[in-house]
Amino acid sequence: MTKRILIVDDSNFMRHRIFQCLSEAGHQVVGKARDGEEAVQFYRNLQPDVVTMDVTMRGKDGIAAAKEILAINPVATIIFYTLLDVPNLAERIRQLPIRDVIRKGDEEGLLRTLATIGGKQ
Repeated sequence: MTKRILIVDDSNFMRHRIFQCLSEAGHQVVGKARDGEEAVQFYRNLQPDVVTMDVTMRGKDGIAAAKEILAINPVATIIFYTLLDVPNLAERIRQLPIRDVIRKGDEEGLLRTLATIGGKQ
């Protein structure tokens, strides 16, 4: 099932790489945000089915942005697509209903997780 996806990453290279992966798999990328602030704005305006988000970004990080997005929509589907060596990551996201945490570069894992997600929340 095609998903409408918002990509959030401060690396232009990673945004492009994730965009290519998702587009080639038949998903619709509705936006590409560079930081947590843009992520919240884009989420409000675009209402995507899924958000893929880096945790560590300049300015507002992915955890702060996820909290704001979940305040807008408590059933928002968020996947952290990040480096797994983020200090205290499990502890910091324990209270958040994050769908999955996937290591950057594991595009097959990202696509597998997306395949398990239903339609619009």
